Amino acid sequence: MSLESEVDLPAAEALLPGTLPEALRAELIAFRRDLHMHPELGNQEFRTTAAIKARLEKAGLQPRVLAAGTGLVCDIGHWGGDRPALALRADIDALPIPDMKTECAYRSTVPDRAHACGHDVHTTVVLGAGLVLADLHRQGRLPQPVRLIFQPAEEVLPGGAADAVEWGALEGVGRIVAVHCDPRVDAGRIGLRTGPITSACDRLEVSLDGPGGHTARPHLTTDLVTAAARVATDVPALVGRRVDSRSGLAVTWGRIESGHAPNVIPQHAELSGTVRCLDLATWRQVPDVVVAAIDEVANLHGAKSEINYVRGVPPVVNDQAVTDLLRHAMAARRGPDAIEGTEQSLGGEDFSWYLEHVPGAMARLGVRPPGERTVRDLHQGDFDVDESAITVGVELFTAAALLDAAER
Repeated sequence: MSLESEVDLPAAEALLPGTLPEALRAELIAFRRDLHMHPELGNQEFRTTAAIKARLEKAGLQPRVLAAGTGLVCDIGHWGGDRPALALRADIDALPIPDMKTECAYRSTVPDRAHACGHDVHTTVVLGAGLVLADLHRQGRLPQPVRLIFQPAEEVLPGGAADAVEWGALEGVGRIVAVHCDPRVDAGRIGLRTGPITSACDRLEVSLDGPGGHTARPHLTTDLVTAAARVATDVPALVGRRVDSRSGLAVTWGRIESGHAPNVIPQHAELSGTVRCLDLATWRQVPDVVVAAIDEVANLHGAKSEINYVRGVPPVVNDQAVTDLLRHAMAARRGPDAIEGTEQSLGGEDFSWYLEHVPGAMARLGVRPPGERTVRDLHQGDFDVDESAITVGVELFTAAALLDAAER
């Protein structure tokens, strides 16, 4: 039965327990602000891990820290039966950029560190959902087990999700769900899409070398600055003609560095950037295509190239049934009008590694204050959210956990 078409909001609220109490709502906002003030990079999230662990233990739960010492999982409900659990996943790491917000009481206190991708919100949502579901379990109202996964190092390729899977985070799990903050969607709403919702993302590092020389005599040496410039401009165009254009392959440079003086042709140049594409088939062939194009351009200009192609993450491909579960859960909590379609982005997300093992889906969690026209984009120093989104995320997940038991 489709809840979005047959259940109105008041009836749905009465049907599904697991809404967020006001006292816990205020506590979660404070918890998120504390994380926001103390951001930690991937595989360094010791304070964050300790804070999550302490709050779960206070609720009588038994979280387990992952092998590397950051990140944790926590089980709620009766395990050991024949019903696979639903997993709720959050990423807990921050970014190596400065927090540029002004007149914000909870801006980052750590230089050149910021929660500019919303992982503090993701963490708080899963924590809040876990606390509410634990209370339902104590009341005998949680029909199936749930696992909370607080994963480190999402921002560090190839992503901490692969380590969590290897540790055993998916053992006993039948489905997995997650949210990601979206500053282009109003708070109170979510974006859903069946199929690919993010893209593959790899990292590329290129070194070019030549003999160097005087800028008065570039014909007697390798003009390394020109070679680097041609790699930067020609390679993206070349690779775009060597794969299906529908794959959306994009090579984008974030850093180019060479030389120290205006009249000296340098001996060394470096470029680094990302390689992104929309589909899994192209992702599998991309390294050979990109490396060949770089070598061709470098050789044309007499430069010796050394390429470090770092494999990242495949696209997140949302499962139809699990996407429908999130759709039904949101419709039950907020009504079908609170759901909108969303496009596939070129951003990478290591949630995809979980989907190599179990079906799952990621929703885009609206965090833009309704009526605000300015977009505080992800990975920018002024990023912030409408904190009412925390309630939306918690209640989305608690509804999903309850409905999942009925649907399977």
